[in-house]
Parts: sequence; structure tokens; C-alpha cells
Amino acid sequence: MKPFRITLVHPCVGRRPGQRYIRTWQMESLPAATLAGLTPPDVQVRFYDDRLERIPFDEPTDLVGISVETYTAKRAYQIASDYRRRGVPVVMGGFHAMLCPDEVADFAEAVVVGEAESVWAGLVDDARHGTLKKFYRPAGRPSLEAVQPDRSIFRGKRYLPIGLVEAGRGCHLRCDFCAVQTVFSQTQTRRPIDQILAEVESLKKKKRIFFFVDDNITSNMTQAKEFFRALAPLGIRWVSQASINAAHDEEFLDLLVRSGCQGVLIGLESLDPENLAAMDKAVNVVRGGLEAGLANLRRHGIRVYGTFIFGYDRDTAASFGPAVDFAQRHRFYIAAFNHLTPFPGTPLYRRLQDEGRLLYETWWLDDRYSYNRIPFQPKGMTPEELRRACLEARREFYGLGNILQRGVDRVNRGNAFMLRNFLPINLMHRGDVSRRDHYPLGDMAWRNEFVPAG
Repeated sequence: MKPFRITLVHPCVGRRPGQRYIRTWQMESLPAATLAGLTPPDVQVRFYDDRLERIPFDEPTDLVGISVETYTAKRAYQIASDYRRRGVPVVMGGFHAMLCPDEVADFAEAVVVGEAESVWAGLVDDARHGTLKKFYRPAGRPSLEAVQPDRSIFRGKRYLPIGLVEAGRGCHLRCDFCAVQTVFSQTQTRRPIDQILAEVESLKKKKRIFFFVDDNITSNMTQAKEFFRALAPLGIRWVSQASINAAHDEEFLDLLVRSGCQGVLIGLESLDPENLAAMDKAVNVVRGGLEAGLANLRRHGIRVYGTFIFGYDRDTAASFGPAVDFAQRHRFYIAAFNHLTPFPGTPLYRRLQDEGRLLYETWWLDDRYSYNRIPFQPKGMTPEELRRACLEARREFYGLGNILQRGVDRVNRGNAFMLRNFLPINLMHRGDVSRRDHYPLGDMAWRNEFVPAG
């Protein structure tokens, strides 16, 4: 009896014919590895990464699984249609499936609406017996004890040399633009520390730096500190995402250093307190605000990837220069200057929809939309002015003179490994400024029709 066969696919954002895919987007597909690890051992699993390789649609398989994000939805539906045209059933999950389950259901035989840990084995069993249900909805948030990614599916694929590990999932903050707080209702779950340490230990010889992909590794400070204490003896280098309020805790900062933290991504969002209040991120102004928190991180030698969002109601063309100056003055290792994006289901999306300010009802599927276009009407400038100002801010920050100034900073050059990678990383981001502009959602060369699910 032949084994049941599952093909997992990671869709790309889109593709321009003849152009190489954006390199900074080519990290390991942790959702695919997590699903592979949850799959019963008697099932044959293949994995194809649409960012790196061609998908062999004619290769025999019994079920296709696709994890969908909002930016990859259009390409995911193209891939699903090509499989379903061949009579292969498709199951979809991921953030976009939680945000837009009915839309995703139009392109798949089954949709996982929530986290897969408690439903995947049952779904696979239903697929074997030809009894797939349309929706699989876990009851509450599942334990993450079962998360044991199967990285054998990555063999032979050329990802960025960063080891992705999940320690926790979700965030307690309430930022109105954030899809994470929308799908997880401001809650966080964490994996058992011994399991995380075992996973890191198994990868130490292969990975020179780790990225803990947690939405906010500092969301639960007590648990985070416990984890950092346990992590310290492993002697690894790591980076993650954190909120600035954690930078006011001296014990936390000391544990960051002792556990091997090289840098944190901080969502600074805006220098305007009223914008921060509008996005429900007043946490950024407590205890001296950004200046005090960043000074504390700097004092402990922690590098910062600072991210800004523009397009809130108080933003104008004059908002960008101070943000670039701020990022340069604080010598951020890297920085992002992004336009506000209304993800479906978020409070932000509903507000803009109620105010009649959405320019595309479903921008992620609209053929007129491309990466960097503004999908809503800002109050303080035109959509095109917002788009161009974000581009110019990136170009200025990643200008060669600014890169060199930040490169000789004592924090950025304080570790030989991070210094050695500073210039390649910054030059990669510099090149991506133009490559990402108007990047298509979906494969531009795809000429088939969408095949709706029955």
C-alpha cells in the first residue's frame, strides 16, 4: 500500500519575469517545518519553496498544504488553482486564513482557521479517507508542546544563514494596525523552555546566529527572563522582536546580554505621541519614552533595528526628516520606514473602511495594487506623496555616507561578527529599496484562471 503523500508549499509574494526574488525575504519557512513536524510519520512529506524553486505541479501527491499571509494570498490562490485544476485537494491556513476565512475557502477544499497544532493530525486523517471538512477551527489556543519543526525539508535550499526558532506566539499589546493582536486577541503562548533549548542545541553547529521569531519576545517579562537565564549557558548569538518598554528593566537588559542577544527589532512607529495614542501604543512613551529606552539598550551594547510607520492622521511630508535624523542619531544597525498597511480584520482596517478611506476593498487581490502602493487615503498627504516619502527616507538612511557613519559606531562595531555583517546587510537593504517598489503581488507571468473551490 503506497503512503499518503502531502506537498507543502510556501508561496512567494509575487514575481517579475526575469528578475531575481528579493533576497531579504528568503528566510526559512518555519510554518512549513512546523506542519511537517506535526504530520504522522507514515505520511510522505515534500516541500517546495516558491521563492527559491519551481513547483513541480505534475508530481503525484494526495494533498497540498499552503500557509497564507495577506501579501502572499494572490500567489497562494494561483498555486492552489494550478493544483486543483489537476484534481489535487488543497488545504490552506496561516494568518490570512484567520483574518479572511471565507475568502480563503473559495480557493481550498479545507481551511484551518487558527493554530494547526490541535487539528492537523485529524485533518490529515480526514484527507486520507476523503472526508475533508471545509473548516477546521481549534477550540481555544493550543499548547505549543507539540511544536517540533522538521527541518529536513529545508535540505538543499539556499536560505539566508539565520536559524529561525519559535519560543512564543502572540503579543499582549493592542496596536490597532497589527494582525497579530487581532488573531490572538492580545494573548501569548510559549513553548516549554527545555524544548526550545534542545532545538537550539541541535542547530548550534549549523547556525551562526538565531532569530527568535516571536511576535514580541518581551510580551511576558517574567517568562522571558526565565528563558534568557536558561539560554545563557548555550553561548549563542541571537536577535528577536521586542517592545521598548522592556528596555527600562535593568535585570532584563543584563539577561539580554548574558544570553547572547546581539540586537532587537523595536517597533518605534512614530515620534508623535498623538499618533502613538491613536494606534494604541502609548507603551512607547512610558518612563522617558524612546530616548530613555534606546539609551539603555545602547549602554548595554544592544543593537537596534528600528521601524517606523507613516500615514497616521497627524503625519505630513514634514514627518519623515525627523524620523531619519532620529534613526541616524541613534546609529540604528538597520531601520525601516514603512507606510501604514490596513490588514483585513484589524481595528485599523475597520476604521478606514467605516470612514470610506480604503482605495481598494481587497488590496491584496486587486490587479491595480503592487508593493509600496498606498491602499488608503491618508489625511496629511496624497497616497503618492506618502509612497515617495517612504522611499526617500529609506534611500537617505541607506545612503553610503550614513551607512559608514553607523558602521563605525562603537555599538555596531562592538562585536566582530556583527561588524563583519554590518556592511553586507546594509547594502542588501540599500539595493532592496528600488527592487521592492511596485513589486507585484502574484506571478505576473501566470496566465491561468482561478479555480474556485466547489
